[in-house]
Amino acid sequence: MASTGSITDYRALSFWHDTVDDDLTPRVPLPGDITADVAIIGAGLTGLWTAYYLLEKDPSLSVVLLEKHIAGFGASGRNGGWCSALFPASTASLERRHGRHAAIAMRHAMIDTVDEVGRVVAAEGIDCDFTRGGTIAFARSAVQLAAARAEVDEADGYGVDELEMLDPDAVAGANGAVGASFDPACARLHPAALVRGLARIVEARGGTIFESTEVLDWQQGSVRTTRGTVQAPRVVVATEGYGATLPRTHRRILPLYSLMIATEPLDDATWDSMGISHGRTFTDYRHLLVYGQRTADNRVAFGGRGARYHWGSSIRDSYDRSPAVFAHLKNALTDLFPQTADAGVTHRWGGPLGVPRDWHASVALDSATGIASAGGYVGDGLSTTNLAGRTLADLLTGEETALTRLPWVNHRSPSWEPEPLRFIGSNLGMLAMRAADTEERVTVRPSIAAKIMGPLVGH
Repeated sequence: MASTGSITDYRALSFWHDTVDDDLTPRVPLPGDITADVAIIGAGLTGLWTAYYLLEKDPSLSVVLLEKHIAGFGASGRNGGWCSALFPASTASLERRHGRHAAIAMRHAMIDTVDEVGRVVAAEGIDCDFTRGGTIAFARSAVQLAAARAEVDEADGYGVDELEMLDPDAVAGANGAVGASFDPACARLHPAALVRGLARIVEARGGTIFESTEVLDWQQGSVRTTRGTVQAPRVVVATEGYGATLPRTHRRILPLYSLMIATEPLDDATWDSMGISHGRTFTDYRHLLVYGQRTADNRVAFGGRGARYHWGSSIRDSYDRSPAVFAHLKNALTDLFPQTADAGVTHRWGGPLGVPRDWHASVALDSATGIASAGGYVGDGLSTTNLAGRTLADLLTGEETALTRLPWVNHRSPSWEPEPLRFIGSNLGMLAMRAADTEERVTVRPSIAAKIMGPLVGH
């Protein structure tokens, strides 16, 4: 995977990397030209889940993963730790694009995926703090309450997701909450522990992971790296946001930065006053997204959007940290939970997400070339990568299954506009969502800005 800058201390990447039970020493690089049955570009969760299920289907396969840094270097190891049934495209938008039956099938698949991740974690003994506690989404104004009710009503109409409304008494721990929705289809976990554990399992099953190996290009039957070429009849492109730095996928994906903070551990009494139990994740209905979880050691891991898009879809290590965004996150956390006002922040980090032009994740296989791909998760990848891995394994082995008939299979998003349109549109959308939140607080009415710009930024 491509990135700029020199990484010398992988523990500094995030709270998750700092606390994972792994020394993070890079594996050996590609030793030169080799052959394999399947070459996977990127050793994040998409690549690792694909390898896991391929080797489950056929242990005789030679599967090689190529990673510039270390397994779990990118979003797979730095995210918010939500293993949820969320999909970037809403059920209603899936219905408009693909029909009702396909939309409902996608929702069933996403909910089942949360259980599948839990099953594998338990079966393989991956200690990643997987606890299914659901997500609570606070409504802190009449406008947000209406949005929560509309979301629950939409879910009821499709009859798949089990969303429900919570009354004010049940959410009294959140500042200004007048209600909330609750979605049981989410688990809290430690993402770096999951991805690093999965990498070890893939190796135990016979897969080979070459780290410190930068991919330069690929074509039918081969992948070219700085260390040599891998000849393989099947190639899987699993680069997510980092695909924006590669010529073949530069305009297929946009790297959107999301940043996070972690507090010092809070005592149980504080958590009880907040109303957040172990395993539960939380958010609210603002437009500029925030998300949080109660970690296994009682910290708040809290993140959100707000970092700007960088010209030319550039990705730099320095972009992972923005003092202004970190300050915004701490203020947002304190505003939501005043109980955390005096909690010290121990970790600050970030990284790029992969955003397709239509905010619609996809998996694909070109049967003529043998080149497959998956991505565009827009931050919903901790579970969606598992579904992608299972689906790619079916596609690559030529099986026609319920997964290969899902509507995201072979969906092709349009390319992002060239600069400067990409720069202007992306950052204008971010500013519009911030303005929409301010507008709704002041006017106590649904935002005009959100109605105009929302479709451009996935709302």
